[in-house]
Amino acid sequence: MPKNKGKGGKNRRRGKNENESEKRELLFKEDEQEYAQVTKMLGNGRLEAMCFDGVKRLCHIRGKLRKKVWINQGDIILVGLRDYQDTKADVIFKYTPDEARNLKTYGEFPESVRINDTVTFVEGDMDDEIEFDDYSSSDNEVDPVDAI
Repeated sequence: MPKNKGKGGKNRRRGKNENESEKRELLFKEDEQEYAQVTKMLGNGRLEAMCFDGVKRLCHIRGKLRKKVWINQGDIILVGLRDYQDTKADVIFKYTPDEARNLKTYGEFPESVRINDTVTFVEGDMDDEIEFDDYSSSDNEVDPVDAI
């Protein structure tokens, strides 16, 4: 068997993400940009996001963020709008929950936006109509499962 002559494997080359604790400057939206909340992860570097201008867009995670910044459902992101495709956008930046709370206090987001919650956009209240019957078994009845 060959001897190991290197200084480590791919985990050493990958390194540690040590810039997580640093405080970074808050990035506000500019022209042709919009804030959005991730509704669904689609895979292959794409996601579906509900922009705060009321349009649901298919967003593409750009190469600088791919595999470096993990984006989950419910995250607040900054997307760059395309002037030739209104239903598609590109993810430019992901906000931490603290940064998103700061932007909400500055009045950048609508008041209806929930920052910490994972968003499940279910049409209507589907579970309000579920009713359970009160069923009590008496001692002299044999449960079919117990009879096996």
